[in-house]
Amino acid sequence: MIEELSISGLGVIGEARLPLGPGFTAVTGETGAGKTMVVTALALLLGERADAGSVRAGSAQASVEGRWLVADDGAVAERVREAGGDLDPIGDGRAELILARTVSAEGRSRGVVGGRSTPVGVLAELGERLVVVHGQSDQLRLRSAAAQRDALDASAGPEHLARVAEFARAFESWRALASELERLTSDRDDRAREAEQLRLDLAEFEELAPQPGEDDDLAARAERLGNLEELRLAAVLAQEAVSSQSGEDRPDAVALVEEARRALARVGDHDPALAPAREGLDAISFQLAEVSTELSHYLAGLDVDAAGELEAVQERRAALAAFSRKHGAPLDEVVERLEKAGLRLVELDGDDDRIRALEGEVASAFERVGALAATVSEGRRAAAARLADEVSAELAALAMPDARLVVEVEDAELTAHGRDRVAFLLRPHQGAEPRPLAKGASGGELSRVMLALEVVLAAGGEVPTFVFDEVDAGVGGAAAIEIGRRLARLAESAQVIVVTHLAQVAAFAGNHLVVEKDSDGLVTASSVRQVDESERAAEMARLLSGLSDSESGLAHARELLELARG
Repeated sequence: MIEELSISGLGVIGEARLPLGPGFTAVTGETGAGKTMVVTALALLLGERADAGSVRAGSAQASVEGRWLVADDGAVAERVREAGGDLDPIGDGRAELILARTVSAEGRSRGVVGGRSTPVGVLAELGERLVVVHGQSDQLRLRSAAAQRDALDASAGPEHLARVAEFARAFESWRALASELERLTSDRDDRAREAEQLRLDLAEFEELAPQPGEDDDLAARAERLGNLEELRLAAVLAQEAVSSQSGEDRPDAVALVEEARRALARVGDHDPALAPAREGLDAISFQLAEVSTELSHYLAGLDVDAAGELEAVQERRAALAAFSRKHGAPLDEVVERLEKAGLRLVELDGDDDRIRALEGEVASAFERVGALAATVSEGRRAAAARLADEVSAELAALAMPDARLVVEVEDAELTAHGRDRVAFLLRPHQGAEPRPLAKGASGGELSRVMLALEVVLAAGGEVPTFVFDEVDAGVGGAAAIEIGRRLARLAESAQVIVVTHLAQVAAFAGNHLVVEKDSDGLVTASSVRQVDESERAAEMARLLSGLSDSESGLAHARELLELARG
């Protein structure tokens, strides 16, 4: 239950505090005074999308704060604590909850739950459990088949709703399996061609047996074999220069270094400064010996049949290049791809087994969907007669004594919502043919049908607060009085807040708030005032005649208040 609502900088409202509390609260005021801002404020608190255009001109932001009383151990309190918010226990198993929302002039929005900043989605979750808001737009929604089906399901109770949810899950599971089966079946030829191509590619791959990096190794080998004579000549010349093997009497590097070593060795004792040079020559001598050995090994290892090997290397390179071109990628990438192709081939070869298994799963899932759909239909048909009777009884109490709601449940194509087409029809009086609400009901009749539905659904519902925004549009006279009386009865079991322009409805409220407009000639501002019993007659007279001090209006207003008290 909402105890209090505070609004700042929202629309035409500068600052306002709305004491609400239990029972029936009526909100009235002149046209354009900002009555609907009360509903807008509640919508913001309950997680609806923020609009920077709703921020009052000249204000940096709009802010709304609501104080609720909730069960300390209920679902709302549990969700608040999950979100990190705090509640203030007040005894009797109840706790106070503060919700807040700010919207900046730039459109930035911030939600607060129990003193903790939170995503707006959390406000929306809490809103579903705290308040049901109905406006004239809900009358339009009531014309839709989906809204009528949802209302019928809600009237059938929690066990039926659980079956509806179970059916929806089974339907989605069946559709997913059926979609996979359809995909595999429709792609069967394409996948068979892919599998055959993979077999050919893998056979070629196994026959050629390419290795990662092989093309680079072969390129280097071909380069060596193609320049073998130059390599041999260069190696021979280098070896002769380092250490002559020909026997000719000519100096080589080894001999020259050895001669230098001996020269320094003869005089080394005379000057220690020559020691580093001698050590350097020792190291050079050792290195030259190693180079000579390496050149000997290199010359010994040069291929005798280089021409034959070069031809084989070039053939292998040509085969690998053709293989790469065929697959449109470098050799290493092709090797990596075909090494993984075996797994894909196993998957493709298993299609037939998967299709057979899926066919069984789809048939089983469809059988379960059919059984659950039948159960849902049975529940809807049973609820349809009960809902029609209960709403028709409510319509009789709303000055439509001969009207009857007819709820049809007919077989239809299977969808995610079942196998039923639900339609609400209204027979406005005896002898008339029932006509769909979408075609045959006026705005006033829709208002009363919606209120009657809400009264019936509220009996088994858990939402503690109902807000009606001018749902009495198009209604007047005796019908308006009956709407007021019915709202008062609804307020015996739930908190009811009504934004109305009808004195006949407002008369039945136990708490009356008036939204007043004031202008200094430049800026219009509105505030909210709680009127006491002595002031109510004047406000009621204004609603009736447009004049708050009209004697006839005041007399009529007092008569309405007496009627409501009775």
